Amino acid sequence: MNAWAYLGMGIVVEVIGTLCLKLSNGFNLWAYSLASLTCFGVALFCIARAARIIDLSVAYAVWSGVGIILITLASMILFDEKLTALKALFMAMIIIGVVGLHDLTKSAT
Repeated sequence: MNAWAYLGMGIVVEVIGTLCLKLSNGFNLWAYSLASLTCFGVALFCIARAARIIDLSVAYAVWSGVGIILITLASMILFDEKLTALKALFMAMIIIGVVGLHDLTKSAT
């Protein structure tokens, strides 16, 4: 599997783990707690595999940025969280930063 596929899979699994973390009610519901910890372990494995090829700074920026956006969208759908103008602005800034880091890395090679 290529590095970007590992990174994508890691992001998805990390988002699922974070959603389970919320559903675990502070680790009071064991099934969601176990699912969360398992997902985080798989996600870390995936980012470690991706970081063998992708610059760690880029991998982590993509991981964080895409993860934040997916968590925000999932939280809006599943937990009725609101997207404010400031949240949208700062998520746009994250996207700009991730794209900028990726472009800088491509031009350096």
